Amino acid sequence: MHFNFGDILGTLFVFLPLILAALLLRWVRIIRVSSEIQIEQNKEIISLLKDQAKNQ
Repeated sequence: MHFNFGDILGTLFVFLPLILAALLLRWVRIIRVSSEIQIEQNKEIISLLKDQAKNQ
């Protein structure tokens, strides 16, 4: 088998969009999970602050 640079470059350009799409989806999922965690933490902080305000 004989591969030249053009074959490798062509293959790279075919798979590059797929790789970028996979990385983008992973990044969006990580942000979504982090946002859900942060929302829960914010709710807990608000709850604690309300409790603290009632006790003063």
